[in-house]
Amino acid sequence: MLYLFEPLCSISGTFVRQTWLLEMSENTLIRTRKFMSNRLLCRKQMVVDILHPGRCILSRNEIREKLAKTYKTSPDVVFPYGFRTQFGGGKSTGFALVYDSLDHAKKFEMKYRLARNKLVTIPQKGRKVRKERKNKAKKVRGTKTKKSKKDS
Repeated sequence: MLYLFEPLCSISGTFVRQTWLLEMSENTLIRTRKFMSNRLLCRKQMVVDILHPGRCILSRNEIREKLAKTYKTSPDVVFPYGFRTQFGGGKSTGFALVYDSLDHAKKFEMKYRLARNKLVTIPQKGRKVRKERKNKAKKVRGTKTKKSKKDS
């Protein structure tokens, strides 16, 4: 149900906006399809459809919590990714992986997805080091440039 409030002041305006989002979050529906149990990688994989009329897509953490509740696991082992909202809004589709344990997730899941879920920290190199490496890679690309470097 959609409630429209007219804020009386700036403080109540913020409060009203938050309650409106709460009301709309109850109308979201998460469905899974193309479910597959992948025993080789110790996980369940699926396509996730989210129906969210009248609001933007759920955050990744909300999706993780709802899928974890559905599959009776902790949110740490749920990895949703690749969500795209259909034109006009109201429906989003993406993928999700639910691992059997946190150890299996750390073993098989890609490092950048582990970093997104704050399970691993990837050390950042300094700005100057990155720029020097980029320029060095530009200089020695291809076989012709390598041969010319050896000759001179």
